Amino acid sequence: MKFMKLGSKPDSFQTDEENVRYVATELASDMVINIRDVKFYLHKFPLLSKSACLQKLVATANEENGCEIHIQDIPGGPAAFEICAKFCYGMTVTLNAYNVVAARCAAEYLEMDETIEKGNLIYKIDVFLNSSIFRSWKDSIIVLQTTKSFLPWSEELKVVSHCLDSIASKASIDISKVEWSYTYNKKKLPYENGNDTHWNGVRKQQLVPRDWWVEDLCELQLDLYKRVITTIRTKGKASGEVIGEALNAYALRRLPGFSKGVIQGGDLIKNRLLVETIVQLLPPEKGTVPCSFLVKLLRQAILLECGERERREMMRRIGQQLEEATVADLLIRAPPGETTIYDVDIVHNLLEEFAMHERNAKIDSPRENEFQDVTSPRLVADVSKVW
Repeated sequence: MKFMKLGSKPDSFQTDEENVRYVATELASDMVINIRDVKFYLHKFPLLSKSACLQKLVATANEENGCEIHIQDIPGGPAAFEICAKFCYGMTVTLNAYNVVAARCAAEYLEMDETIEKGNLIYKIDVFLNSSIFRSWKDSIIVLQTTKSFLPWSEELKVVSHCLDSIASKASIDISKVEWSYTYNKKKLPYENGNDTHWNGVRKQQLVPRDWWVEDLCELQLDLYKRVITTIRTKGKASGEVIGEALNAYALRRLPGFSKGVIQGGDLIKNRLLVETIVQLLPPEKGTVPCSFLVKLLRQAILLECGERERREMMRRIGQQLEEATVADLLIRAPPGETTIYDVDIVHNLLEEFAMHERNAKIDSPRENEFQDVTSPRLVADVSKVW
C-alpha cells in the first residue's frame, strides 16, 4: 500500500478525557474547536496560518467565551480534523488509501489551499493521489470504497471519477503489460516474493489471465461496481467475454445459492436490484455470456420477482443461444402452488424465442443459403432442437 508522511515533529496530541484532545506544550491553548462531540484545545497561530475557514470562524467568534468554535458538518468528523490540525502544527502524520479521502475532504472544508500558504495540505494530498494512489490498482479500489462515506464531497472533488478512470484504465490494459500483483486473492508474482525465476538468465514471461481483475472488483458494493463496469465498457478495450466473466463472478460472490439456482438468505430487495443491475450490464453481443449463466440469471429473476423488462431480456437472450443449453439448465422450478415440479411454460416460451430467432436468421442470411439441402445436418439439428 502506498503512503505519504507529512511533517517532522513528534505527535504531541493527547487525550485528557474520552472526548477531549489537546496539544502537549508549555504554551496554553487560546482556542477551543468542537467537532461534533469532541473538544480540541488548540492554538490560533498554527491553525489560522493554513486554514481560511478557521480564520473566518475566529473573526466572528465571541472572545469572551475563550474563542470557542463549533463545527458539526466537517467531512470525516474528529478523526479527519485531527489529521488537518496535526499538519498545521507540523507533526508527523501518515496518509494512506484508507484515510486520504477523509483528509482531502476535510482540508477542502477548512479551505487549506494555496491562497493561504504555498504547499498547503490540499496541494500535498492532490500530489499524493495523482502520483501514487491513482497509479496503484489496489489503492484505487480501496480509495473508491472509502468515497461512499464522504459524499457529496468526494464526487465534487472528482476523487470518485479519478478512481473509476484509474481502475478502468488498468482493467483495459494489454495483459502483457500487467506487472503488479494483480489480485488480493491470488499469490504474489514470483519476483515480489524474492523468488524471481530465470531461464538462461532471462526472466520468464509471467502468465497473467485475461480476467485478472475480476475477483478484486467483487469487493465493491453494487452502485460502485456498476459504475466501474460501465466505465470499463466505455473504454471498449475489455472483451465482452471478460465482462461476462466479471458479472458471473460478482453474482457468485454476492448472491448465495446463485450457482444452484436458489436463494439462500439475504435482503430480498437488494438481491432483486443486484440481479436487475447485472442484466443491464450484460454485453450486448450474442455469445459473450454462456447460456448456463443466462439461465441462472433467469431463475433468480423469477424467484426474486424482478421487473418484466429484465425477465423478457433474459428470455430473448437465452432464446438466441438455446442450442448451448443442457437439460439440467432448463429444469426451472415451477412457482409455488403449481401442479408440476418444473415450469413447462418457461421452457415452451424459450423454444418459441429460439424458433423465432432461427427464422429471422434464415431470412437475413445470404440468398445462396436458400438453396441448402433440406436434409443438411444443420437444418436437421435445428428442427430437433425445436421439437
